Amino acid sequence: MPLYLADTTKTRTAIIDACRWLNSSGLNQGTSGNISVRVEDGVLLTPSGIPYDDMRPEMLQLIPHDGSPEITGPLRPTTEWHFHQSILAARSDIAAVVHGHPAYATAISMQRRSIPACHYMVAAFGGNDVPLVDYATFGTERLSKLVAEALSERTGCLMANHGAITCGETLEKALWRFEELEHLARVFLLSQTNGEPVLLTDDEMQKVLGAFVSYGPKTGEL
Repeated sequence: MPLYLADTTKTRTAIIDACRWLNSSGLNQGTSGNISVRVEDGVLLTPSGIPYDDMRPEMLQLIPHDGSPEITGPLRPTTEWHFHQSILAARSDIAAVVHGHPAYATAISMQRRSIPACHYMVAAFGGNDVPLVDYATFGTERLSKLVAEALSERTGCLMANHGAITCGETLEKALWRFEELEHLARVFLLSQTNGEPVLLTDDEMQKVLGAFVSYGPKTGEL
C-alpha cells in the first residue's frame, strides 16, 4: 500500500510552514518552489503564484493520483503538478516531494552536470551520484517523464537550467534531503575553486549506501 498522509489542517499547515522555511533559509525565493504530499484521495499541492505568507490551508489544491486535475475554483495547482503527480505515482515508498531553485544546486544544473561521489552524503539520495535530468520546459509532460525516470530509484535530482527536487517518506525527510542537497552542491563547487575533488570509489559508496538505511531524521507523522 502506498505511503500517504492524512489530509488535515495540520498537514496543510505543515506544507505552508515548509514553504516559508525554504524561503527564510535561503533555499528558495519568491513562489518558485512547490511542495506536494500524497493523501488518500489524491495529491495535495501548493497553489500557483500565491506568496507563501498569504497562503492558507484551504488554498492547497487536491488533484487526482493520475490524470489531469479538474479546475473548479479561482486557484490553480502549481504549474509543476505533472511531475509531482508522476513521482508519487511511480514511488509508493515516498509520500512527499519538494521542488525549488536553490542557488548552488541550480548553478550546477545550469552547467548541466550531475553531482558525483565527491562526499559520502551523496548516498542520501540513493546512489553514486545526484543525477541530472535533461532540459525540458517547466510544467510539461516531457519534464514530468524525465523526472519520474530519474527518481525511480533515487530521492533527489537536478533539473537542467531549472533547479532541484527531493522526495521522502515524510515531508520532514524530503525537506532534510533538500537542505542536504544544496549544501552538497555548495561544497562541490567550492572544492573546484583551486583543483578537483577526489571522488569516492564505487566500493566505498556501496559501503556508505548500506549504512544509510537508517540515516537521517526518523520517520514521523509528516
